[in-house]
Amino acid sequence: MKVALSGASGLLGPPLVRRLLDAGHTVHVLARDVKRALERLPPGVTGSFFDATTPLSPEALAGAEAVVHLAGEPVAQRWTAAARQRIQDSRVVGTRLLVEALRTAGTVRVFVSASAIGYYGADRGEEPLTETGTPGGDFLARVCRGWEAEAQEADRAGIRTVVARIGVVLHPSGGALEAMLPAFRLGVGGRMGSGRQYLSWVHLEDAVGLLHHALEREDLRGPLNVTAPEPVTNARFAQALGAALGRPALVPLPSLALRLALGEMSVTALGGQRVLPERALETGYAFRHPELSEALRSLLG
Repeated sequence: MKVALSGASGLLGPPLVRRLLDAGHTVHVLARDVKRALERLPPGVTGSFFDATTPLSPEALAGAEAVVHLAGEPVAQRWTAAARQRIQDSRVVGTRLLVEALRTAGTVRVFVSASAIGYYGADRGEEPLTETGTPGGDFLARVCRGWEAEAQEADRAGIRTVVARIGVVLHPSGGALEAMLPAFRLGVGGRMGSGRQYLSWVHLEDAVGLLHHALEREDLRGPLNVTAPEPVTNARFAQALGAALGRPALVPLPSLALRLALGEMSVTALGGQRVLPERALETGYAFRHPELSEALRSLLG
C-alpha cells in the first residue's frame, strides 16, 4: 500500500521508511524541506510539502491508504514561552490539519499518529502504566492530550487510528542516548538526580517495529505504548550503560544542576514513568530487544 509519512527526517523516519519499503509498500514523505528529506532516503520515495501550520494540499495524500504522523517541534530545548507555543502548535495544530486532509482524501484506511509517554505525567513513581493509565497534568501531558484528541478525530471519521505513545528511543546517533554518551565514554557519567525515577526506553529497532505493527494489525486501534517490556530506574540505566561501554558510572548529576541547565524541561529527566507495552504484547508483537543490557550491547558493540 501507499504510506504517507511526516517526520521523515527525524530519528525514526529513515529506518521506518526502509522498513516499509522492505515490506513492499511505497512511501510518500510530507516535509517542510522535501529535497533535504529525500536526500536521506532510498530511491523511489516521493514527497510533498507539509509544515504543520498551513492546510495540506489534497494532492499530497492522493492514493495514500495509510498515514504515519511523526512530525513535531523538538522537546529537547529550553521551554521559553515561544518554545512552548511551538511545541504545542506543531503537534496539536499540525495533527488537526493532517486529519482534515486525510478525511478529504477518502482513500486512507489507517492513521498512526505519534504521541509520547509524557501523556502520563512527569513523575508517576513506581506505578505501572498501561494504555489505560490516567493522564498527567503538567505541560507535556497537556500537549499529549491535545495531540491525541486531534488524532482521534480520524477514528471518529471511520479511519482506524493508533496513537503511539513513544518512550525514550535508544540509538547512538540521536535522542537521549547520543546526549549521554560523551560523559559516559569519559567515565564521568552516572545517575540523574535521585536515580529512583523510572526510564521507559525502547530500542530503535523495536520502535520502528511497533509502528509497522500498528499499521499491519487490523485489530489494533487507540493508544499503543511504544516502550520495552522492562522499564528500569535511572540508576539502573546508568549502570547498564557504563557496563556496555566498560566504564564506571559513579558520578551523579545533581537535581539542582539539571534544573539550572535545563529549566522547566528538567522535569523530563528528574521525573519518570514506569510504562508497560500491554497492547503490543496482547496483539502479538515480539520484541527484538526486550532487555536493557542486551539492547545497549547491540547498539554500542
